[in-house]
Amino acid sequence: MKKVFFKTFGCRTNQFDTQVMMSKLKDHQLTQDELDAEVVVVNSCTVTNGADSSVRNYISSIKRKNPQARVILAGCGSHSKGESLFESKKVFGVMGHSEKEKINEILKREERFYEIGDLAHVDSTIVEEFVGKSRAFIKVQEGCDFACSYCIIPAVRGGARSHREETVLEQIRKLAANGFGEFILTGTNVGSYGKDHNTSMAELLKKISMIRGVRRIRIGSLEPIQIDDAFMELLDEPWMAKHLHIALQHTSDKMLEQMNRRNRFESDIVLFEKIASHGYALGTDFIVGHPGEDEAAWKEAIERVRMLPLTHVHAFSYSKRDNTASAQMKEIVRGDIAKARHRELTALVKAKNYAFRRDHNSNLEVLLENGKDGVFYGFDQYFNRVEVTSSEELSSNWVLLNDVEVKEDGNYATL
Repeated sequence: MKKVFFKTFGCRTNQFDTQVMMSKLKDHQLTQDELDAEVVVVNSCTVTNGADSSVRNYISSIKRKNPQARVILAGCGSHSKGESLFESKKVFGVMGHSEKEKINEILKREERFYEIGDLAHVDSTIVEEFVGKSRAFIKVQEGCDFACSYCIIPAVRGGARSHREETVLEQIRKLAANGFGEFILTGTNVGSYGKDHNTSMAELLKKISMIRGVRRIRIGSLEPIQIDDAFMELLDEPWMAKHLHIALQHTSDKMLEQMNRRNRFESDIVLFEKIASHGYALGTDFIVGHPGEDEAAWKEAIERVRMLPLTHVHAFSYSKRDNTASAQMKEIVRGDIAKARHRELTALVKAKNYAFRRDHNSNLEVLLENGKDGVFYGFDQYFNRVEVTSSEELSSNWVLLNDVEVKEDGNYATL
């Protein structure tokens, strides 16, 4: 049996895809040591040029440290960079998204291979266990129909398509029976779930909530226009995590138009305030330094961020992605300016998060994920990290905390 090591780059969808591939390795042995591996499967990300560079650098490092290992390129990078890496013999094989369920047989091949597959495939695999996890990621859809100017993902993941409802529910039933209580719904564009199956995210959530053992449901990310009345009616359900990540990408309408986004600030702030009134923490994505972000646009954007009830932000400086509309835009923002704006944005949202945590420091339901030497870590219902000190073994356990010390860098408790 060949020893196989998986290296995963990028998003939660890729993390799930790695679990799918691991679950299919019937004739191979998983290893956690890349230097001991005979096969290294690189589940790649290609969201930016920088992501491509990280993947290439990792492949080069493996070939230096473990030259006998066969390197297999999987993931989004297989569609954007797979051909060039294969032709230059940087990798032994390339496999596209649609081929991952065949990985057991693919890895038996003794000849180099390039199996890119298609972008219409939908997984049918039921994942019953997550290696080294206490929360379970559930992929409910694949692909995206949006055409944001900075993004290449629709080109490498395909159009939006939903997984079969029964496949999703059966997977959660089995994971719940195996002791998982928290489930994170993920995908390329999660909120588009159901549009091709005459159903919706709200309907799926209600059915998941009725499965025995399901304690908390999180949703990876939603677009503002995907939050409808049926979804809003679920906000006070006890199984809903009190945190939503709603992708805005910017708060200047000029920039939103430049990015070819479908949301605008006037409706975004109404939505955020309405959800926050139900006691929710709210996160968003924000791209700083996109071409065209002049000083006036930035000043408007940061003032609007001050107005939003934000508690979390996934902020990143714009990074050029070849073969996208944004890559052709000429009003480039200097790197040092983008970094300064990034610091200003993250500092502002960090202060907002601190204020939120001070106001929400009791009745915290925390799933502790791991620990060492009596110190355990987990996330509460608001998706805030908590460090718990205890003489008991608490990994993978739920705890209810009412005596929490709130510091700027996090929440702390002793049991």
